[in-house]
Amino acid sequence: MPAVTEERTVPERMPALYLSHGAPPLADDPVWPGQLAAWSADLPRPKAILVVSAHWEEAPLALGAVETVPLVYDFWGFPEHYYRVRYGAPGAPELAEAVRKLLRAPGIPVQDVPERGLDHGAYVPLVEMYPGADIPVLQVSMPTLDPLRLMEIGRKLAPLRDEGVLILGSGFFTHNLAALRQPGGGVPGWSAEFDDWGHRALEAGDVDSLVDFVRKSPAGRLAHPRTEHFAPLFVTLGAADATGELDAQKSVIDGFWMGLAKRSVQFG
Repeated sequence: MPAVTEERTVPERMPALYLSHGAPPLADDPVWPGQLAAWSADLPRPKAILVVSAHWEEAPLALGAVETVPLVYDFWGFPEHYYRVRYGAPGAPELAEAVRKLLRAPGIPVQDVPERGLDHGAYVPLVEMYPGADIPVLQVSMPTLDPLRLMEIGRKLAPLRDEGVLILGSGFFTHNLAALRQPGGGVPGWSAEFDDWGHRALEAGDVDSLVDFVRKSPAGRLAHPRTEHFAPLFVTLGAADATGELDAQKSVIDGFWMGLAKRSVQFG
């Protein structure tokens, strides 16, 4: 009698994403939610999702809740219905343990913040992309805004992609709310110029220029007075660089929302 061999399904390597996540009113935009939904429909279904959001800076690197806890409504002055949004995705304790093993090294601690739920940089796009809230989600903090250090974190996390984990950097391709309050309207020149420059740098795989965007881009500090909304891109770049996929990128979403570039990019 021939031996019976057990087949093991190998997960498809997941892409690495950087998306512009919008504010809570994203749900009311006539176009953007559909763009996010179409994007997720074209992706392999993730086994789990690992999110790095512009809205959680904490050192040492922290792992958020590994069970379903209340969301973090980290915004102020919005209509009440935005605070009633729920996204009860399962926690991802196995993913958290895998992240610990990949990131821990002598002198590089990893901490747990078990009460920390998903902030709007995580749940606002996930509501549109995976509305069933049936995929485990883990959010981790950014322990630094240094692009090179964030790329190294992304490289260390890259093996998760071969286990069916979607690595998602969530920020905004341009982000200067104070400048948007100036008189005028439409798309500010600094936002359009930075978006065009960033698009060309991504297509060329010019990581050195992206890392040094303050000096090498037009209006770099106007587009990003702080780096926090651009910073998640570097985790994504690291996760793509580790698998040699910097040239396998495409802008899935582009255009502008309230003057800000909503460019969102897929690697792999």
